[in-house]
Formats: sequence, structure tokens, C-alpha cells
Amino acid sequence: MATGGRTVMRTEALLTLVQWFSPGFPVGAFGYSHGLEWEIESGAVLDAAAVQSWVSDILMQGSGRSDAILLSCAWRADPAELDDLDDLARALAPSSERLAETVDLGRAFVAAVGPVWNLPLRPMAYPVAVGAAARAAGLPLGETLRLYLHAFAAALISAAVRCIPLGQTEGQAMLRGLGGLCDEIAEEALTATTDDIGSAVFLADVASMRHETQYSRMFRT
Repeated sequence: MATGGRTVMRTEALLTLVQWFSPGFPVGAFGYSHGLEWEIESGAVLDAAAVQSWVSDILMQGSGRSDAILLSCAWRADPAELDDLDDLARALAPSSERLAETVDLGRAFVAAVGPVWNLPLRPMAYPVAVGAAARAAGLPLGETLRLYLHAFAAALISAAVRCIPLGQTEGQAMLRGLGGLCDEIAEEALTATTDDIGSAVFLADVASMRHETQYSRMFRT
């Protein structure tokens, strides 16, 4: 049964969420660094401590928190309200690359989820699409939020591991260290509204803009 907070999930629901947020799910999240590649190129982020600090800020004060609120609102919304949430998600993107990121991930997610789970969803910004799909599939909001944020952090850490480079063990240690933060943000997002959305990661936003003209790069953002 889908509920807002913590639940004891049935096995099918748990495995569905694990599948949706697996690195192997065909959304292409591995191809995006969210501006982190520019931070590494500029010399601002060069070791595990700096990466963990950067990802923590994005989660607490940037698109991690904003995406969680958008996902939660989409899960709780009437279908007629999803268009407005999609428009808001697109408007919140601070650069053309970040807009392309949320739109492309959302399109790929819907293309995979729709036929496999028989969910008639149209392409939407990624967090809105995930929230709508989770509601339609009867998945619990709280655990959807936690696993979404965990996958978000994992994708950014994976980008850093490949780009700096860092060791896989360092990457796993960073991800484990961010687990509690993902849980806190998910709890806050359960009852948050669009009025609670805000961002204060100006350097990360600028990094996403500068990445657009970066000469040599591995990632799409």
C-alpha cells in the first residue's frame, strides 16, 4: 500500500524502486555531471572531501532538495496539476544544459517505465515524471524519495570517480556518508509544497553554464 512516510514495503515495490534507480536503468544518468566536471576542471574540486562537500551542498541547497519537493508534489498531485509542475521544473533549471538534463532524463524514464509497467505517462521533467509514475504504480512516496536522492548522489559521485579520478572505495565511502542526508531531505519533502522550493548554490549554477563551452569534456552537463 502506498503511503507518504516510512512503510514496510512489499518485495515487489522495493524491487521496482531498486530497478528504476539502478545505474543500469536506461535513463542515461551516467552521462551527466550536473556541472561537476567544470568544478573539477577549474581546480575547485580535486579530492574526496571536496566532492562530498559539493554533493552535500547540491542535495541540501540545490537541485537535490528542489527535485525531491517536485517529486513529492507530483506524487500527491491530481493529473491535471502535472503540467504546471513540469513547467516549474523546467523554469527552475539555471542553464540550457541543466534544462536538457532534466528533460532528457525524464523523457528516457517515461520511455522505459511506460511500456514495462503499463503506465500511460507523457514525457515530463525527470522528478515530476518519477513522482507521477510512482503514484500510478502504487509505490510509497517516502521510499521513492529516499532512493531517488540516493541515486542522484550516486550518479554525481560516479562522475567524480571517473573524472578526477578517485578510487571506487572512496566513492562508496562518500555515498555511505551521504545516506543520512538523503533521508533527512526525503523526510522534509514528504509534506513540502512548491512554496518551499529554493536554491542557493550559485557556484554550481555558474559551473553548469561554463560547462556549456568547456573545450574538452566527458559529460553532457
